[in-house]
Amino acid sequence: MNLQLRHVETNQDIHAAFAVMRELRPHLVDVDAFIAQVQRQAREGYRLLATWQGTELVGLAGYRLQENLIYGRFLYIDDLVTTANVRSTGVGAALVDAVREEGYRHDCKQLILDTALSNSRGQRFYFRQGLLSRALHFGQALSKE
Repeated sequence: MNLQLRHVETNQDIHAAFAVMRELRPHLVDVDAFIAQVQRQAREGYRLLATWQGTELVGLAGYRLQENLIYGRFLYIDDLVTTANVRSTGVGAALVDAVREEGYRHDCKQLILDTALSNSRGQRFYFRQGLLSRALHFGQALSKE
């Protein structure tokens, strides 16, 4: 499989990433809103790494470098998705490896991601990639509606 990994930098590439990201985030319904959000997040350090198979975008990893008191400097994966037709072919592993290398380059001490408790297939994949579950993630909506 001939794969090329490169960061998404242009609006045209962000547009191309939309359909793939919708496989992970089906609530995204407007490509222009997606482009604007990726651009906003990029100003806060978000990077979007894409895997291309020929001219087809087949996988994405959205991540950011962060630092806090619990982990020190770490790389957080916000989004990790491949198209259904390339799952279990190594595309996801290639993305995790590339993002891990990015963490090494930036002297990160941890690679962190969250996944739903119901995502058993994803959890098995993460275990195979060397990621271990170490905490539960808690959240609360702050909307007043």
